[in-house]
Amino acid sequence: MIRAADVTVGDELPPLSLRITRADLVRYAGASGDFNPIHWSDRFAAGVGLPGVIAHGMLTMGLAGRIVTEWAGDPGAVVEYGVRFGRPVPVPDDDEGALVEVTGKVTKALEDGTFKVNVTASFEGKSVLGGASARVRLS
Repeated sequence: MIRAADVTVGDELPPLSLRITRADLVRYAGASGDFNPIHWSDRFAAGVGLPGVIAHGMLTMGLAGRIVTEWAGDPGAVVEYGVRFGRPVPVPDDDEGALVEVTGKVTKALEDGTFKVNVTASFEGKSVLGGASARVRLS
């Protein structure tokens, strides 16, 4: 677990590479109750102008947040986390899935003793989450 005394503004978090597969979408749909056909039907997704089946935005958000919880060493250290959904993550119907690359950087030490961490998640070199940041309280 990282300590506040060891954190400096500008520190970069260890990068995270995440694979999202169709099986992940099925599991997430069951857990969340979000069975929108854009997350499982290529035909429906194409019919509404998408490049194919896409990952749930909240799944992408949650997975990207792992970069902060793994760095902090305690999910309870994250006191705030928010994103804007930018681009969809198309998930091919194969064993590889979609590769989402996540990075993070400490951008502020706040007066209340917390740190602001900006998170970037990208698919095929393009950002998929906008304004993603977390506020973290470290001991």
